[in-house]
Amino acid sequence: MTTLSRKPQPAMDQTELEDNPVLARVWRGSAVESQHRGAWALTDSAGTVLDGNGHFAHPTFLRSSTKSLQAIPLLETGVADKLGFSDAEVALALASHDAEEAHTRVVAGLLARLGLGVEHLQCGSQPPGNADARYELRSSGKLPSALHNNCSGKHAAFLALSQAVGDPVERYLDPQSRTQRMVRQAVLEMTGVPESQFSTAIDGCSAPTFRLPLQGLATAFARLSTPDGLAPERRAACERMLGAVKRHPILIAGSTKRICTDISRATSGRLFPKVGAEAVYAVGLAGGDRAIAVKIDDGGLRALHAVVITLLERFGFATEAELFALETWRGTPIRNWAGTEVGRLEVTA
Repeated sequence: MTTLSRKPQPAMDQTELEDNPVLARVWRGSAVESQHRGAWALTDSAGTVLDGNGHFAHPTFLRSSTKSLQAIPLLETGVADKLGFSDAEVALALASHDAEEAHTRVVAGLLARLGLGVEHLQCGSQPPGNADARYELRSSGKLPSALHNNCSGKHAAFLALSQAVGDPVERYLDPQSRTQRMVRQAVLEMTGVPESQFSTAIDGCSAPTFRLPLQGLATAFARLSTPDGLAPERRAACERMLGAVKRHPILIAGSTKRICTDISRATSGRLFPKVGAEAVYAVGLAGGDRAIAVKIDDGGLRALHAVVITLLERFGFATEAELFALETWRGTPIRNWAGTEVGRLEVTA
């Protein structure tokens, strides 16, 4: 393993990425067919980089991997408690869900309790990620709505906070609204990065997305998963999220072929995982004061899943039995449609 940098480096031109090392190779027969570059970092809650590879100090967009951090203001201010948020609703606030009935029912119920409707969600319409849910929607003659967007739970949570702090509901995604300023501050504090290394853009769901060093994401997940050193209100918020995900692993992603659900379920909630678009991943070890963050440069999930499972094994995040339950996420061996083994995916992280 080669660690390229453990010190913050000046950001490169915004039009290019660092030349990261190859973290995974795809072999066909005896030759390499494809390869995937990227970076990863293992940190503790103090922000110390314990191990890593690639330019993990270079800023990257974290996308949906930060949903738990974005939910902190809702929880630590007591708004969620005052509104009677269930654990299922908390789990949906952190989710990139597949729009199964279990997901959309909870989000719709929360919106109704807030006196709002699907029309207030500004995340945009998206077909369900779950194949059965897509079929059922088409069969009913209905079109996808914002309720089916994988981020609808996060947006419903934003709306709840927005109402509580007095923001106009139509401005709940405005970076200058009180809601989003509170979210931004929570992300800054949890990641521990200075303002000079922090910037934002617009995510796929129209909410602000954060660009900061990958090691900051790992630090945030170490703090969230082992929140002993946080202020009492924030510690309670983190503990609430850990418990909600442990009790509702299907709600954070889906019932079929979703790595976040599988990791949480296989480890009985001891690991706190979250994927982000364009191949970002973070996983914290509850009570272990460590977390891992990964970014695959080409945005492909094939390498991301395999690298994540390999790192969980390398650093003792998962037991042998848990790794066996997660074996399919290694993506190897590679078989063709006839079932013949034709290659393998090699993790070189």
